[in-house]
Amino acid sequence: MVAAPENLDLAWDVEDSIDMDSASNFVMQFESTLCVYSPSVKQLYSTYNIFISEEHHRKMVILPDPGAFYDTFNGIPADAIATTGLYIIPGELIGKVGLHLANVDKNRNLRQRRVPFEPGMRKLMDNRPEEDPFLPVLAKGDLRGFERTWPVLHLHRIKLATLDMHSHLDLTNIKNVITEKLETLFQNQRDLTA
Repeated sequence: MVAAPENLDLAWDVEDSIDMDSASNFVMQFESTLCVYSPSVKQLYSTYNIFISEEHHRKMVILPDPGAFYDTFNGIPADAIATTGLYIIPGELIGKVGLHLANVDKNRNLRQRRVPFEPGMRKLMDNRPEEDPFLPVLAKGDLRGFERTWPVLHLHRIKLATLDMHSHLDLTNIKNVITEKLETLFQNQRDLTA
C-alpha cells in the first residue's frame, strides 16, 4: 500500500471517467521523463515515482525521491509556472501511434492541429528565445479525462526569466534537467514507433 503524501500537490485525482489501467499505462511513461511542480512547497521534482491507487480514492500519487536532493529545485514561485494550452495525447485517441501534442478547446474537444510529440515539441523549443525557453513540466490537475476513458496530460512550462533570485548555475541546471528528460522521452517514443 502506498502512503498518501503530506504534500497534497502530489496526490492528483484521477477522474471517474478514466480507466485506471489506461491512466497508469499512460502516465508511467512520464515518470522519468518530465519534471513535476508543487506550488505549496515551491519545488520542482525531477526524480520521483508514480503510483496510481484505488485505495486513495482514485489518486495518482507522486513520491519524490528523498535522497535526490540534487534533483529537487527549491524556491520556484507559482508565477514561474505557466499553462500552455497544450496536451499530450495518446496516438490511439486519433488513430495514430505514439504520443501527440494537441490543443483542446474549453469544451474538451480536440482542435484540428495535432502533431507527433517530438517534432511538435522540438518546434516549440526552437521557436522560443534563448532567455525564455520552452521547458515543459507537470502540475496537479494536469491528468485529465478525454472522450470518456482516455487519459491526457496538460502541459505547464517553467519561465526561467522570472527566477531572478536563482543563480545562473541553478537556471542552467533546471534547463539541462528538463531538456535531458525530454530527450529520454523522445528516444522512448522513437523506440516504440520503430
